[in-house]
Amino acid sequence: MRNAWQELSGLLLPVACAGCGRPRTELCAACGAALHGGTARRVRPSPLPPGLPAVYAAAPYENAVRAVLLAHKERGALGLAGALGRALAGCVRAGAGRPGDAGGSRLAGLLLLVPVPSARSSTAARGHDPVRRIAVAAARDLRRVGLPAQVLPLLRQRRAVADQAGLGARQRRANLAGALELTAGGGRLLRRGLLRHGRVILVDDLLTTGSTLAEAARAVGEAYGSGGEPALHGACRAAVVAASPSAFETNRN
Repeated sequence: MRNAWQELSGLLLPVACAGCGRPRTELCAACGAALHGGTARRVRPSPLPPGLPAVYAAAPYENAVRAVLLAHKERGALGLAGALGRALAGCVRAGAGRPGDAGGSRLAGLLLLVPVPSARSSTAARGHDPVRRIAVAAARDLRRVGLPAQVLPLLRQRRAVADQAGLGARQRRANLAGALELTAGGGRLLRRGLLRHGRVILVDDLLTTGSTLAEAARAVGEAYGSGGEPALHGACRAAVVAASPSAFETNRN
């Protein structure tokens, strides 16, 4: 019911740019350019958490980009999912290229977008799952340009975690350690070998310390570890809409 009201209110209430407040547009050209006007880049938080896969981001988490992400995530501006998905799709393309390929110019197999799960309480409070919604928009954008992509919600929370706000990098790692696991459906896909036919891309809206994506990579790769194999044969990458500015500054590409 809340989703229906959010969709309806977006049509009936006055619209302003989520990034700067400019009237009569949900996302103005300038704020749209800040979100997806540049090239997706690999980002590295410092300190680098163990097990973090290669992560690509569209823009620093500041100013208009920060405002747009918060409007979608916390204020139910669901119409922004398309623009955020477009930004995420560019990061997926960058991260899915074969090692050594500039800009992800050649893609191998099906792109499997695995959203980082939100706590059920957070999803219920917001009335939607923001990361999954953006992932669906990104997959649609990728398919539109001829790239096979599918969203697979393979992960779930195994236990409750504390609110991450205000926690440092080490505290976040401890808070999230062992918190995620494969869903029953994800386990079945893994046992049937279906994940081996595509490139797994973990997706989230934001990277700060990298602890969440590192835990997601551990959970996906754990099923392979029992056979002594590396996680998905090294195919696991990650893509986010935005990352902390310092993660861009310490980029050592």
